Amino acid sequence: MTATDGTALVRDLLRHIANEVTALLDGLDPALLDARLAGGTNSIGWLLWHLTRSHDRNVSELRGRPQLWLVGGWHARFDRAPDPADTGYRHSAAEAADFRSPGPEVLAAYHRAAVAMIDDYLDSGDDPFRTVHSPTLGDEATVHARLAGVLADGLQHVGQAALLKGMMQRRR
Repeated sequence: MTATDGTALVRDLLRHIANEVTALLDGLDPALLDARLAGGTNSIGWLLWHLTRSHDRNVSELRGRPQLWLVGGWHARFDRAPDPADTGYRHSAAEAADFRSPGPEVLAAYHRAAVAMIDDYLDSGDDPFRTVHSPTLGDEATVHARLAGVLADGLQHVGQAALLKGMMQRRR
């Protein structure tokens, strides 16, 4: 597989995740965003916020630029502090339970902005084998490994959110 093929695969998977996020939020009762099936579980809103924060933080670090969360004012739209490390990573069950979604439209708009930023980054032709330090995670990984993690996390979390949506809608 060439670097170009790899970029196309990343872009296709990113679009798949984005389409699933859009479909999940389309017509969703906003009351379901912060509902939980049981204590200690994540909500749909938290999962989609965390997924998008991961997209934003990871790729912003790859780009060597500030996160959209900060420069785009998304933290204010989510009524959260302008903390670049606030991604949901290592949130306790209580912190996840305290999360409040701003609504489906804002979640969807932040996700679209993150995907557009990643598309722009993918057009840059960055070296997939370049090693990058993550100040948030405190580790080093290649661009390739970081993007693989973003995609794996995104697919897992959008699937979890879709499962929750189906279960909660059946409960009603």
